Amino acid sequence: MHAPSRPDMIDPDLLMLAYRSGIFPMADSRDDPDIFWVEPRLRAILPLDGFHLSRSLARTLRRGRFTITCNTAFSAVMEACAAPRDPQAGEEEDGAGDEDDDGSRSWISLRIQASYENLHRLGNAHSIECWQDAPDGSGRQLVGGLYGVGFDRVFCGESMFSRVPDSSKAALAWLVAALRRGGAVLLDCQFMTPHLASMGAQEISQQHYVELLKAAQSAPLPGAGEVLALPDAFAALLEDVEAAGLASSPGKLIAQDLTQTS
Repeated sequence: MHAPSRPDMIDPDLLMLAYRSGIFPMADSRDDPDIFWVEPRLRAILPLDGFHLSRSLARTLRRGRFTITCNTAFSAVMEACAAPRDPQAGEEEDGAGDEDDDGSRSWISLRIQASYENLHRLGNAHSIECWQDAPDGSGRQLVGGLYGVGFDRVFCGESMFSRVPDSSKAALAWLVAALRRGGAVLLDCQFMTPHLASMGAQEISQQHYVELLKAAQSAPLPGAGEVLALPDAFAALLEDVEAAGLASSPGKLIAQDLTQTS
């Protein structure tokens, strides 16, 4: 018996050039060997100083309902984002990650997944994971998360998933806090959805997006502070949590930080 062949990966330099130019790949189905490049007419972004933290989400963060990590389960997050969704299991997710109405198809093909896993190994793709203790005490379970591509002062969110209510929202809240901590200025959400709009996302023209993208790739102004990649920014955020004496309830610091800009 022969092992299944590994899909041909998109060249990582080409993939990064595409992101730096404002385009990204998608596929028609999970098994589709082909990709197509997307340049939306309208683009969704989430201003890092305009994240809308609802009272219920703030409570969820403060109570420590979830444990949030960075880059500990990248492939598992991609698998979950590509899997058919049960709309009753959690809240609506981002437009890029939505499947067709029958729930059987995904734009995250095996080729795309292999390509982003390679980007992850190269340090350009990252994940935020949301964990919850299993009811039977068997350990923690992955219940939500997101992944995307980071470079310079930009993070391009690709997809997120939720298995229990508020899990992807908690992951997004931590992502925003970490990007702010790391000096990022642009969070790309690709396509607008009600789910993203409820958290402060805005829809702009592709031309405006490209202008913001170019500015975010330029050298920071003097005194702007050090720019950190997402994993380093996440680690710095945890150091802030320790310094504030909130190691047992880190979500309190995240809620406090985001409440100041909501």
